[in-house]
Amino acid sequence: MHEDRTKEYLDFAASRAGHLFRSACLLTGGDTHLAEDLVQETLGKLYVTWRRVSRVGNPAGYAQTVLVRTFLTHRRRRSSGESPTGQLPDVPAGADGSDSDTALLRLTLLDALTRLPPKDRAVVVLRYWEDRSIEETADAMRASSSAVRTRSVRALAKLRELLGDSLAELVSTY
Repeated sequence: MHEDRTKEYLDFAASRAGHLFRSACLLTGGDTHLAEDLVQETLGKLYVTWRRVSRVGNPAGYAQTVLVRTFLTHRRRRSSGESPTGQLPDVPAGADGSDSDTALLRLTLLDALTRLPPKDRAVVVLRYWEDRSIEETADAMRASSSAVRTRSVRALAKLRELLGDSLAELVSTY
């Protein structure tokens, strides 16, 4: 019985790790090392409680909630005082330039996300990347629905302010 549960967990972890990593990259503003750490910590927490988690109707959603809470907890720790550099890496040019345009758009969006406070970034990722409802986002963040609505409005306004016309220019090239 224990081996069956372990195999079930390993299958789940293998199938969800990539998705969790992409979400973690968005939460961390592209810090892939921290994203890997968050995913590893999330999967470790799930392993410990897998018996209970596997009975949940939506273990993938539960895993996403654990990831967001792990991220928010990490941001509150004193040891998380490190911050990524403000310089973006050079973008390689594609043969027709479209690859570099796509990369530039992604880097621009990631840079703007890093400028949001962690809770606002979490709201944006959950609501617009993960396509969660306000109630699901509130539950994942242990906040009220009205707090999520307020954060969503403020975060989107801040993103518009940060991106200005540059986003419209980047998107119009597609």
